Amino acid sequence: MADRELPIARLATTDDDGHRIWLYPADVKGFFRRRRTALQAILILVFLALPWLRIGGHQALLLDVPNRRFAIFGITFWAHDAPMLIFVAGGAAMTLAFVTAIWGRAWCGWACPQTVFIDSVFRRIENWIEGDAVTRRRLDEAPWSLPKFARKALKWSLFGSISLVLSHSFLAYFVGTAALEKMVASAPSDNPGSFLFMALFTGAVLFDFGWFREQFCTIVCPYGRFQSVLMDDQSVAVVYDARRGEPRRGTSAGGPQGDCVNCYRCVQVCPTGIDIRRGVQLECIACTACIDACDEVMRRLKKPEGLIRYGTAAALANPGSEKPKSLRRWIYLALLSACLGGLALTVHGRTTLALQLIRAPEAPYQELPGDTHEILNHYKMELRNQSFDSQTVEIRVPPAEAGRGVTIVVSNLAPSLGGGESERADLFIRVPRKLLTQGKGSIHLEFVARDEQSHSQAAESVTVKEVRLVGPYL
Repeated sequence: MADRELPIARLATTDDDGHRIWLYPADVKGFFRRRRTALQAILILVFLALPWLRIGGHQALLLDVPNRRFAIFGITFWAHDAPMLIFVAGGAAMTLAFVTAIWGRAWCGWACPQTVFIDSVFRRIENWIEGDAVTRRRLDEAPWSLPKFARKALKWSLFGSISLVLSHSFLAYFVGTAALEKMVASAPSDNPGSFLFMALFTGAVLFDFGWFREQFCTIVCPYGRFQSVLMDDQSVAVVYDARRGEPRRGTSAGGPQGDCVNCYRCVQVCPTGIDIRRGVQLECIACTACIDACDEVMRRLKKPEGLIRYGTAAALANPGSEKPKSLRRWIYLALLSACLGGLALTVHGRTTLALQLIRAPEAPYQELPGDTHEILNHYKMELRNQSFDSQTVEIRVPPAEAGRGVTIVVSNLAPSLGGGESERADLFIRVPRKLLTQGKGSIHLEFVARDEQSHSQAAESVTVKEVRLVGPYL
């Protein structure tokens, strides 16, 4: 068994000289494998289909950075909405901290694109063409021949095709599916920037998912380093029950033996090549492959499952004891709730038509000549269309205000505003002097935005604005 023991002073995926040792993770079946397969299929379907879905007439998720416009599940944003990113970035960071503190690296093993696409797409293609782990190892160790070259060429051709599909799907999130269709049908020289992005991204996907693989998780990705800070002895992780498993078979002469038979099946199926029996390690992505593999062995030996399972270090040290939840988790949850609440309030307060009213830099009011006894207030008005579609804008006096003699005059207002465009105009409000003397120092106006392509009331967005008036008796 000594020759199968993994090194302690270095990564299991490198030799003494630092050269890479290629891994051949064995296939595994079981409870967690079935659920991970179902979740990965859903995630891949969402990734491929989301750019093609339409909500409110727009792409469900569009991040059009060059044109500084963004559509997120029916809500449109522009570059001036960038302050919202404070809540988004803060929420993402707190979600990472909160989830990791409770469930460890569940993201890595269940939902990370690195794991999802390698596990569900690239490795399945590899198994289909080259065979299982043992067959793949023998093929790589064999000298080059025509059958070997044909298998490798077919595998990398399919890898390249899948990488192209993934890169085009990813590009659709940034340029839109309509623009992507035109780009695909046109020459690369017509869209050099997008073509270069797509080519580089395809190369990166092919390199990472086809060759680099677990090296990204153990060397490049910073998340594994974060877990040592974010996790504690109450965080859920994939753990080995040493109380039950030790001493392993073959490690003690004539003494009592634990349930671990030292079959190394948990090591054989690990996609990062670690031995989970050494405890929680930086390279572990919590993919649960070792759990399914060990449970299968335990069933064959007529022993209870769960020698390797989801658990906490605290529970392993003191079985049956429950410790109070750490204060740090509640702090993470409170900060996450604050970020999500701030984002929800900000999004809820957005309107199709953003407007600002500023009193004109002149006399605060004018008394109109004649017997009308009216006061005129002048405002500078800036309107911004926050949707992607052209809008017509109308400013109305509500019936209650019109009944008190309030009238308005608008000048310099364009008949329509294009998507994301802004317009400045002058707003003059005429009110009877007696309205001001009666203490009615403010009125309400309705700013109505309508989609030019649909003038129905369902397409209206009405913003009610309170306007403070000034006059000689205020």
